[in-house]
Amino acid sequence: MSTGQPVVAILMGSDSDWETVANAAETLKKFGVPFEVRVCSAHRTPDAAADFAKGAAARGLKVIIAAAGSAAHLGGVLAAHTTLPVIGVPMKGGALDGLDALLATVQMPAGIPVATVALGKAGAVNAALLAVQILALGDAGLQAKFAAHKATLAKKVEEANQRLQAEVKKITQ
Repeated sequence: MSTGQPVVAILMGSDSDWETVANAAETLKKFGVPFEVRVCSAHRTPDAAADFAKGAAARGLKVIIAAAGSAAHLGGVLAAHTTLPVIGVPMKGGALDGLDALLATVQMPAGIPVATVALGKAGAVNAALLAVQILALGDAGLQAKFAAHKATLAKKVEEANQRLQAEVKKITQ
């Protein structure tokens, strides 16, 4: 992505989610994907959430990442008001330590899809990576960056396996 115009929006229900959600922003930055970040609550600012979603495509956004905890309705509210892909990141915490957020995010009714990733940091990173994959469908340069990322992951696993095999060899000799 070469322009500074945001193509991904990262919304969170509370600024207390930023510590985790920052991982999505950092991941998008590594890939050179322009993004914007804001706090928007499905319950405390429902009109603002609906307005944001309704105007997102016209502003040039292509993917929305929605992080929320507890009832975690933000992803669903946004998805109800846009045709853009919405990726939900359930946040850890609360009475059920994130299980309530996970279930609320993943259990959307037919016709209102919200792609749901893992809880916590892994979920924030994976939401950004899924956004990159979606954007890469129409961007060969981004597709090449993502392929290089996957190759780096595979290389790290192979290196870890080689270290492990050296340790095992010491034990078995």
